[in-house]
Amino acid sequence: MTANVGTIDRLVRIIIGAALLLLPFMSSFALFESTAATVIAVVAGVILIATSAMRFCPLYRILGLRTCRV
Repeated sequence: MTANVGTIDRLVRIIIGAALLLLPFMSSFALFESTAATVIAVVAGVILIATSAMRFCPLYRILGLRTCRV
């Protein structure tokens, strides 16, 4: 796997991923009263954090995008 996620992109993914993991359990938003919304938020958060850790995003690969300099 060739890295295609840059530093700023990684930081944004980590912040948004952490927020998606924490919001369903630590907020009182009516949206997260639904189990489906909670599961979707947690899965999306895990995917964002995993892609930032691996510095590789399969969707970027399919679309031909690259946010890193290498």
